Amino acid sequence: QVQLVESGGGLVQAGGSLRLSCAASGSTFRINAMGWYRQAPGKQRELVARSSRGGRTNYADSVKGRFTISRDNAKSTVYLQMNSLKPEDTAIYYCNVDDLWNGIDYWGQGTQVTVSS
Repeated sequence: QVQLVESGGGLVQAGGSLRLSCAASGSTFRINAMGWYRQAPGKQRELVARSSRGGRTNYADSVKGRFTISRDNAKSTVYLQMNSLKPEDTAIYYCNVDDLWNGIDYWGQGTQVTVSS
């Protein structure tokens, strides 16, 4: 089992920045990829950014050049630096990791990000 605790969400004006953190605990040695998803009201949850166990990253086209994902494997923590935020980035952001041994996905409780225009 892996537990995830997110922090760093909040309210920011357009053009501003926020940094999200997600700390994993439990069977962290089994963590494979770590990533961030988001869900806006009335929309499906979508991938924002993902980092493989080896550090390879991929991003949604809508955030490329503005968001940066990083991970500290020693701390079992993944970060999402969000710059040049836009109102359309407003959503609940969820941390996600998958289990290297069985492929099970674990989710954080979500953190609200609101960008005002």
